[in-house]
Amino acid sequence: MITFGLNYDVKEEFIPEFKRISLSAIELMQSMEGHVNTVLYNDVQKPHAFLIYSEWEKEEQFRDFIQSEPFKNVQNMTRDMLFNRPRHKVYETKKMGGPQH
Repeated sequence: MITFGLNYDVKEEFIPEFKRISLSAIELMQSMEGHVNTVLYNDVQKPHAFLIYSEWEKEEQFRDFIQSEPFKNVQNMTRDMLFNRPRHKVYETKKMGGPQH
């Protein structure tokens, strides 16, 4: 499994619209092959900072999504809403120490 974080710094006046668009994109993700789970988070100490945390079975399936026309449309719609370019991060899943079963 692969996990991606999509980080956004949203201008205050666009926060409601950004949330609406993000939730629509998450709904689309749920219908895609290889999608496991996606959640929209908001930093309570920075109300303009958002994270879309997305889990996929394989990296290629996520890459297919971000190359899709619907994702590109969302990116274009949100561009003017942001203070800066979105930052994307890949998280590695590791099994932590402890009893082995």
